Amino acid sequence: AFRFVTETQESIFLTGKAGTGKTTFLKYLREHSSKNMIVAAPTGVAAINAGGVTLHSLFQLPLHPFLPTASNKSQLLQNIRYNKQRIQLLRKMELLVIDEISMVRCDVLDAIDTILKSVRRNQGTPFGGVQILFIGDLYQLPPVAKNEEWRLLNEYYGSPFFFDSKAVKELQPLLIELNKIYRQKEQSF
Repeated sequence: AFRFVTETQESIFLTGKAGTGKTTFLKYLREHSSKNMIVAAPTGVAAINAGGVTLHSLFQLPLHPFLPTASNKSQLLQNIRYNKQRIQLLRKMELLVIDEISMVRCDVLDAIDTILKSVRRNQGTPFGGVQILFIGDLYQLPPVAKNEEWRLLNEYYGSPFFFDSKAVKELQPLLIELNKIYRQKEQSF
């Protein structure tokens, strides 16, 4: 998995049950990869645990649902105010690691896709050509979609999960599943 992330440009969904080494893998990747990498997560606690930042703070995302229409994309881009350092950071980024991906709602990824395509001036490639490493376990916490938010979003998406975002469907990340549990030896536990 490490060689796949570091030696290719392929985007990856790294998954596995609790205790299979997802966090250990992320720590190892941070210490040994030479790629310009940003680690982000959907919540403050997850960001701290991953040694990164929140997706909302990194991309200045709105707190309301993002509908993937031309007018909403234009409005999103008009409302973000990045300084030169943030623009340079996003342009130089080679790898975006999103930890706890099970909690990220589909529209959030489409908003990130819109921003990266614009900032990186690459409209033809998902996420503006950035390699994405999604890390998480879909059997853990699901994305939060309140009833009124989902009423707006379900016209565009099959589910609130990240894999139903338009950008991820276009990206088609490679699936790598970690299946050996290291955290404990007692199988029933």
